Amino acid sequence: MAAYLSYAAIALLLLVLYLSLDIMGILSRRNKFDVDGRTVLLTGGSYGMGRSLAALLSSRGASLILVARDPAKLASAVEHAKSHAKHPSTQRFTYISADVSSEAENERLLKEATAWNNGKTPEVVWAHAGSASPMLFVESSIETQRRQMDLNYWAACYLAHKTLRAWLYPETPYPAQTKTDGEKKAQPEPPRYFIVTSSVIAFVNIAGYAPYGPAKTALRALCDALNMEILLYNGARRSNKDTGTSPAPFDIHVRAIFPGTIKSPGLEQENKTKHAVTHLLEESDPAQTEMEAAVAAIKGLERGDFMTATNWLGEVLRISSLGGSKRNGVVRDTLGQWLTSLVWLVAGPDMEGKVWGWGKKEGMPEFRPEGSR
Repeated sequence: MAAYLSYAAIALLLLVLYLSLDIMGILSRRNKFDVDGRTVLLTGGSYGMGRSLAALLSSRGASLILVARDPAKLASAVEHAKSHAKHPSTQRFTYISADVSSEAENERLLKEATAWNNGKTPEVVWAHAGSASPMLFVESSIETQRRQMDLNYWAACYLAHKTLRAWLYPETPYPAQTKTDGEKKAQPEPPRYFIVTSSVIAFVNIAGYAPYGPAKTALRALCDALNMEILLYNGARRSNKDTGTSPAPFDIHVRAIFPGTIKSPGLEQENKTKHAVTHLLEESDPAQTEMEAAVAAIKGLERGDFMTATNWLGEVLRISSLGGSKRNGVVRDTLGQWLTSLVWLVAGPDMEGKVWGWGKKEGMPEFRPEGSR
């Protein structure tokens, strides 16, 4: 028993040392999301955080294909991204107008993007499109709930399905990766990235987001599954067994971004339908500009994080609700879970008490079904 206690004490000291070095920035990390010279397809890239993401990706040397519905906004976003180009003479920019809530439109936009990219599926595909319609559940229509799922879940799911198939099983099969004795093993291509923008609501849903939260929570679950499932193909690339189907000559990484409150025209639209009790629950939440959220997202990708929350509160919520999700850092996330489990002993009842207290103070809410306001 004494020996076990000694080992535990040493392990604890090592954990504290690691955290201290990490916090001080001594443990530097290389950029794990280098987009210089690569093509990025970004849905929802015409305004808000998406427009800022496009500018940041351009400043890092990426060629861009922006996707949204409004051609005028897309053209403006493309020009904005061009103005931030790292290599103005070699980077390329275009846009595709599409309704990403349609499966057929996702198939079309990916084909058009591939053709524009000289027959090559873009190396980075980012499903960022989304929109919230916050309101009380009983007041929302079933149509709105379906639309929220279509745009905030199915749009990304359709794009993931078609992109991963294109990367893993292209129409023209990859050449067999064979080598004779004495030959050097072929160098793999840089990894491909499929990125999804979810929301901090995926970690903890609250009153007033019932129409929106389930879609974003489903996105998180999809990313958890894909992150594990893609290892099958990444592993197959390293296998010596010939199955008759050549694996892709690159690894694939799945990443998820979780923004919180963003000061944007989208937030102004959300506030038109948001119930007062939801405002109460969010009144102390940190709010970011579109660019601040975009910068945090890119930094998380460059660190190699699987799940990136764009502000401190989102990071606390992420750590507190990890479950079986992949950890960004075993030490940080494990210690963080211990701490946040204690925080929720206070935070959970406090939030529930605010909602209960609102009902007690204000009485039965007037029933205002969607469309009657």
